[in-house]
Amino acid sequence: MLLRILPRAAALLMLCVQLLHASVLPTVSSYEFTAYRMQQYAIQQEKHGCRGAIVQAEARSADEPVLTRRCVIMKLPDFTVERYFEALRQSAAAVLLLLPKNMSAVPQDIIQTFMVSESEALLKDTIMPVYVTPEDEQLLYMYEEVKHAAASRTSSILVRVFRSMVTATVFQILVSNTNPIKPITDSTIITLEGVLPGAGEDAPTIVITAHYDSYGLTPWLSYGADSNGSGVIILLELVRLFQKLYSNPHSQPAYHLLFSLTGGGKYNFLGTKRFIEENMDHAETSLLHDNVAFVLCLDTLANGDDMFLHVSRPPKPGTPQHAFVQHLEQVVSSRFPWVRFGMVHKKINLGESTVSWEHERYAMRRIPGFTLSHLEDPKSELRGSILDTVLHVDLRKMKRNAIVIAESLARFMYNLSDKGSPKDIQVFKGQMEFQDSRMSSLMSFLTSIPRATQLDKDPKHTILVNTLEHELRYYLHQVHRHTFRQDKRDPELTFFDQMEQPMMMYRIKPAAFDLFLGGCIAAYLAIVYYAIENCGYLYTKLKAAVKSKQK
Repeated sequence: MLLRILPRAAALLMLCVQLLHASVLPTVSSYEFTAYRMQQYAIQQEKHGCRGAIVQAEARSADEPVLTRRCVIMKLPDFTVERYFEALRQSAAAVLLLLPKNMSAVPQDIIQTFMVSESEALLKDTIMPVYVTPEDEQLLYMYEEVKHAAASRTSSILVRVFRSMVTATVFQILVSNTNPIKPITDSTIITLEGVLPGAGEDAPTIVITAHYDSYGLTPWLSYGADSNGSGVIILLELVRLFQKLYSNPHSQPAYHLLFSLTGGGKYNFLGTKRFIEENMDHAETSLLHDNVAFVLCLDTLANGDDMFLHVSRPPKPGTPQHAFVQHLEQVVSSRFPWVRFGMVHKKINLGESTVSWEHERYAMRRIPGFTLSHLEDPKSELRGSILDTVLHVDLRKMKRNAIVIAESLARFMYNLSDKGSPKDIQVFKGQMEFQDSRMSSLMSFLTSIPRATQLDKDPKHTILVNTLEHELRYYLHQVHRHTFRQDKRDPELTFFDQMEQPMMMYRIKPAAFDLFLGGCIAAYLAIVYYAIENCGYLYTKLKAAVKSKQK
């Protein structure tokens, strides 16, 4: 009997050892990937984002009850307001968010929930590092492992002990950059300006403006398709179409058209503020000094069936602003009756340090203006998200909104209503139509480059600004680039470095695994030792067994 048991026991122990060594992951392995840190900036001494960068912690699922000093691994559906603030409350070591590669497969309700959570997170100042990285096979495996480990906590204690000894894998997340986070003192904001001169010597000026930068949880993944790639694209198409009207002396309106693409729009419209200051306080020949009919700001116009006109003061009858609003209403009702048009009045509170819309910067200098947007609430999460990509804009609605703006401007400048023109007259048709292919190409280009303001030194950002300037110069003769630098002694806006970090994931078996493996090896050696020590006895028994079979 003993002769039968010993070989089988030895074989079983050898099989256990082989299975342990042939488990899914090696005993120790590592994987390096790039992670992008959450926004960190200070605007007028008010801090936003995360102030931490160093991570050295064990990875845990957001489902775990205890997150203290752990790196919480989340996918898009996991990143909710409740779970994010729970990680903060428990003093988690960090949060690592995995972004899906195929964003088109993500349900809209999950996108909406994430955007709300993202907006709430950006309002807070925290020391806990928050990182975002695109998911891949290795990171998804880690996520599933820590998710499974969290689910197994509800199993019996024997199951949990056996799993921890044999199959469990511990993941360590490490950002080893020990350099302190430093403020960026040489950041710049660039604004582009171009003019189509009107007929006559004292022609009033219409300003059309849009900010071109993007905003989101992390600068390197912020592409801003709707906010505000849509505003930039509509402005560039208006430049192209109105240049054709202005190039003909017979159709040149009696209005100067000043176009501006401003930077720093996501940071209290600082680029607009500096542009106005330079023109009003330092330039003696600026068009902003003269008769400004109104300023039209374009912001987030590639979605929805709503169009809101945001004003700081309702336009008074008999003013150019009031006449333009009437044309807007007329175009919407006659051409697109299903679109809901409305005016949103919000007074400027001089006691607040931030403004909600770009036109408020002009209103502070007593220049009349308004902002067109499909958003009613200036605090909407749609105005700043890393999920604001080309997949979630509607190019047809953006074109529709562009047509409304262009037709309304033309009716106002040519005074078509007073000339008895029909309500459904179309100025921009035939060769004067908006080009679908051009608008689509511009959207693809703008969403291929992260346009966050703090990336001004990145070569791709330089290409972006140069391309926008080239677009303006192709149609306009008077184009100027304004570069605004921060005051190093008292900056209004301060960014910080280390926004892109190499991150390491170490995969190791727990100590219990080593103990269990050591026990198996010890038992195997004990069996071998017993067999050697009792070799004579075993040989006698084996010889007797052979003789009994021969008889």
